[in-house]
Amino acid sequence: MALAAAAARAGEVPLYQKAPDWVVPAALPDLSKGANTLPPLLVFDSQMRIENGEVWRYVDTATRIASAEQLGQQSSLTTAWVPDKGDLIVHRVEILRGSETIDVIARGQKFDVLRREENLEQRSLTGILTGVMAVQGLQIGDILRVTLSTTTRDSALAGRAQALAGLPVAPLKLGFGRARLLWPKAAMPKVQMLASGLTPKQADVGGYGELTWTLPAPKQPEIPRDAPGRFKKPPQLEVSTFTGWDDVSRVMEPLYRTKGLIAADHPLRAEIAAIMAATPDPLQRTQRALELVQDKIRYLAVGMNGGNYQPQSPAQTWTLRYGDCKAKTLLLLALLHEMGITAEPVLANLGEGDIVSVRLPSAAAFNHILVRATVNGETLWLDGTGSGSRLADIHDTPPLYNVLPLRPDGAGLMPVAMHADGRPGLDISIASDESTSPDLPRPFTVTAVFSGGIAGQLALIANQLGPKERAQLATRSFKAIIGDALYADVRITPDTAAGTTTVTARGVGDSDWERQDKRLKLSVAKAVADMNFAPDRARTAWAAIPVSTGNPQGVRWQQSLRLPDAGRGYRIDGTADFNGPVAGRQYRRTLTLANGLLGIDERLDATGAEIPVSAIAAARNQLAAVKSQAPRLVAPEGVPRSWDVSAKQAATSTQVKAIDAVLATNIATDPEEVAGLVVRADLRTHLGDLKGARADLDAAIALKPTLELYLARAELAQALGDLKAATADAEAAQGLDPAAGNVINILTDIKSEVGDLDGALAIIDERIAQGGETRSDFRTLKASLLADFGDAAAAVQIMDEEVTANPGKSQLYNSRCYIKATRNLMLESALEDCNKALAMNNSPAATYDSRAMVYFRQGKLDLALADLNTALDLVPGLDDSRFMRAIVLAKLGRAAEAGRDLAIARRVNPHIDAQFGRYGVKASGIKPVV
Repeated sequence: MALAAAAARAGEVPLYQKAPDWVVPAALPDLSKGANTLPPLLVFDSQMRIENGEVWRYVDTATRIASAEQLGQQSSLTTAWVPDKGDLIVHRVEILRGSETIDVIARGQKFDVLRREENLEQRSLTGILTGVMAVQGLQIGDILRVTLSTTTRDSALAGRAQALAGLPVAPLKLGFGRARLLWPKAAMPKVQMLASGLTPKQADVGGYGELTWTLPAPKQPEIPRDAPGRFKKPPQLEVSTFTGWDDVSRVMEPLYRTKGLIAADHPLRAEIAAIMAATPDPLQRTQRALELVQDKIRYLAVGMNGGNYQPQSPAQTWTLRYGDCKAKTLLLLALLHEMGITAEPVLANLGEGDIVSVRLPSAAAFNHILVRATVNGETLWLDGTGSGSRLADIHDTPPLYNVLPLRPDGAGLMPVAMHADGRPGLDISIASDESTSPDLPRPFTVTAVFSGGIAGQLALIANQLGPKERAQLATRSFKAIIGDALYADVRITPDTAAGTTTVTARGVGDSDWERQDKRLKLSVAKAVADMNFAPDRARTAWAAIPVSTGNPQGVRWQQSLRLPDAGRGYRIDGTADFNGPVAGRQYRRTLTLANGLLGIDERLDATGAEIPVSAIAAARNQLAAVKSQAPRLVAPEGVPRSWDVSAKQAATSTQVKAIDAVLATNIATDPEEVAGLVVRADLRTHLGDLKGARADLDAAIALKPTLELYLARAELAQALGDLKAATADAEAAQGLDPAAGNVINILTDIKSEVGDLDGALAIIDERIAQGGETRSDFRTLKASLLADFGDAAAAVQIMDEEVTANPGKSQLYNSRCYIKATRNLMLESALEDCNKALAMNNSPAATYDSRAMVYFRQGKLDLALADLNTALDLVPGLDDSRFMRAIVLAKLGRAAEAGRDLAIARRVNPHIDAQFGRYGVKASGIKPVV
């Protein structure tokens, strides 16, 4: 419902008249010291008179044209008015240039009137006319003076008047600023200044009362974003001649009387009869009437021909098949009354929380109207402008906080007791398969059911798109809900009968397991995982402001996860089931773990609750407790890892088959994209199919040659022993970004291995010479290559210099320890280096691995084994530690265990024998156990 103040029908062309006598003219600031010393807006003078139901607004501005940008803005004047409610009166358009005053109107320029609707794309017919003028001859340095008035009177208000005036606020600067209000002394209106920090001057002026405020208003107090609406007052002056809310109620009520509005022979009678024949249940009849108004009448705001308060008739609405909140409300009321259902219209403010509670009584305090019905003793809130409301939603409460019932005897504000919606706006189900290994990507099927307004919007957009664009829309929706993944077979399916739109897909995403305390663990509660409650009330001015927790809306998460080995050994840490309040919201969770399947069902609802300051700490603790006790799935020791999956197992794995199927469809659906190929290459690498992985990278590079893809293929070729191809790919990556650190690391390693150590060192020396924060890293890389392929003593010397220059970097001690250990040099000092690195607690797994090599060189096999066990407890896939543990176990006579570790090390890094061969450590005699 439009909020503009109103008046009786007047003219459709601007009037050109002098300013009325009641206006107190504003003088320009003193320009004797030069206009450049003053702010660009020299004058902002807003004067308003309310009398006999009419609002006269007078605005005078003087703007200094200080720049070319400002010249472009001010050269085209635009103003608007509502012709059926009042006039646009032009008093002055002048250019002040030094001592010269140029009367733009006197030289023949007038406002041109645009009669087209500007807001049709926003589904609005305003009836507002726009006047435009291109000010000819305006120059930089000029002052443009424009003085206009508009008058408004609205017959729907029965002689009452109301007005809102927005005010300029600091830091905006004005040369002269004023807001002035006049009224007949015998009829003083209600006046409220919503902006803080302004004190009016009151006077009597020839039978009129006067209030004057000096502008701009001071900078308004900051209000926390999570404050209720009543604390977020806009910087406005509001004026009303309504005596109270009951007066507003009485005045507006006649507009929504329904008696006699539906003729006996009107087609709406057939609609009413069909509803009543379909069901005797008044609740179902109410829902069907609401569905009819929502689905068969499209929304179009009508503000023309008195329509900002006057609704069009039900017959007209049915004929036009469009209407705004007023028309839809009147139609719905008429339908319900004909069916004998108790219902009344209620005014509401949509989008500003509970701000109505601190506004002056006036129709302008509202921007919406809907129906309040009483069925079976229960209050129902029925909004004809909504969409997709079905029986499951009929009990939902809109986020309106306070409404005003329109009744013949008047009524006061009525609070709306909000609660959780009947069904969630988003109901998402995800079924995942990790029955082979949690290391592998996670294949899943997903179904997201949207209801309410979002369902209709999604269906409307989808119907306007082609198949590819629809899939992209659905993919974006899923990304916002569940994160990055690759999708296939994406479908969007509207269900008009249910008022829903369902989006389905198959997908592949990353595994979410994390290793903690030597176990793989998975957080399974989604609904509260990203929920935050951290209101800031530290400022003294905010100490009493409660927290708004948001409008009623709900989300439901249903998940199922297929586990390896029929789920044997898996357990739940934390609280499985929950049902209760969480920081102003309602949260319910049930969890099951049986027959190899984890199931979890969660629902989180905002209810419109408000949390007082005294309860903030308790609410914060409540959320923290729920999060800390959230269930986590704990995998048993020995859970299958990717290196445990044999080719035979992969061939029969439902998880692997599902991944392959999704990726194959994804690649075929969009053959120009490389993401599916890259993910499949990674999968094949994990499963030991390096040739298959290389083929996927070949295809990806053919489509989109990137640095990352060249490096991935270079490392794969190196693992396969194809050093020529590895060199070519690393050099191709270097051509794309010669300075990238990862390029230099891989390229120099490959060059060194093929015998070009000098070439590798030349690349590194060039980067070292550039200095900067990475200098130490590149010197460490140089030392590593020298140790592996050249002069180990020189490598140690470099590390000595680095440790001396950077004694606080633990990784330098670890690197020096490892160089000494692998080259079998200075083992006692190597041990000291590793111990110091461990004491600094940086990268402990790598340091335990390094110290194990020291112990191995010293022949302390039990100590070496202990450190290798610790390293692998921390990082089970650490290939260096796997290889060395195989060597140590073999020397300890534990052949089977040694063979198992050797097989894993070679699976993770097929190139590992060559690496350790350079250290003189060989696995000859150890039989791999797969």
